[in-house]
Amino acid sequence: MNKPVTAPIFDVQRFSIHDGPGIRSVIFFKGCNLSCAWCQNPESQEVSPVVSFYANRCEESFACAEVCPQNAIERQGFRINYESCNNCMACVEACSFGALRTVGNNYSPEGLFAKLLLDLPYYKSSGGGVTFSGGEPTLYPKFIDQVLNFCHSDKIHTTLETCGTYSRKRWQPILGKFDLIYFDLKIIDETRHKSATGASNKQILANARDLVACGLNVEFRLPLVPGYTDDEENLAGVVALLEELGQTRLHLLSYHNMGETKSDIINGPQKKLGLSAYSPERLAHVREWLTDKGIEVLTED
Repeated sequence: MNKPVTAPIFDVQRFSIHDGPGIRSVIFFKGCNLSCAWCQNPESQEVSPVVSFYANRCEESFACAEVCPQNAIERQGFRINYESCNNCMACVEACSFGALRTVGNNYSPEGLFAKLLLDLPYYKSSGGGVTFSGGEPTLYPKFIDQVLNFCHSDKIHTTLETCGTYSRKRWQPILGKFDLIYFDLKIIDETRHKSATGASNKQILANARDLVACGLNVEFRLPLVPGYTDDEENLAGVVALLEELGQTRLHLLSYHNMGETKSDIINGPQKKLGLSAYSPERLAHVREWLTDKGIEVLTED
C-alpha cells in the first residue's frame, strides 16, 4: 500500500499582499536545507513538529507536567526537554494560558486545498492566489505537485518562494506549473555562502541559470543583511549574475530581527547576531547603488 502523501506546515497566512500579486494565502512549510545565520523563520528549520514555549504567558500551573507521559516538562528555564519529548502534544492541550503551542502539523494535499478554497473569492477579485514558502517548500515535490493540480483546476495563481537548493531532475516537470517563481540569491562567493548558510551555492546558481534558460517566469530576490549580503562585493556579484542572465529586476528584502525572538520560543541553536532592523537610509543607499548599475529595484512597502 502506498504511503499517504503529506507535508509538515507550520502556518497558512491569509490575506498576504507581499508574496506575489493580489491577496494571497502563504503556506509555510517546515524543513530547510540551509541554516542561514539570519534566518527569519527558525521554527521552520526542522521537519518535525515541535512544542514552542512562550514564557511570558506561563502561569506555572504545571498542568502540562501532570499530563506529559514522557516527563519532558522542566520546571526551571525552558519548559520542554526536547530530548525526552515525543511530540504527543498532550501538554499543549492541557495549557489553558497558551504558553505551549504546536509548531507544525502534517497536511494532506486535499486537506490543505480545502483550507485554501475558503479564500477563493479574494483570489479572484484581487488577482491573487497561493504562495508556497517556508522553510523550503521544494523538499516536498509530490505534495506540492498535487496541490498545484488542485489550484489549476480552479484557475488559482501560484507562486513558489525558494532558496534554490532543489534537484533539477526531480523538479523539472513541476516548475513549469507555477505562474511565478521568487528565487532568493544570498551570497555569490561560494566560501562566504557556505560560512553563512552552511551549504554551497553551486546548485543554487546552476538552478538560477536553468530557470532563466527554460524561459520560466522567475524574479530574483536578495535579503539585505548587514555585514553578510549588503557589502559592495556581494552586490556587484549579484549584479554580474543578473546581467549574465539578462535580468534587470531585483526584489530587496530588508533584514529584521524577529527571527531571534522566534528562536527563543523553540530554544533554538541559532546565534543572535545583535543586528538592528535594516535602516531606511541604508536601504536607500543600496537601492541607489543598484539603480546606477541598471537594476530595477523592488521593495516591500
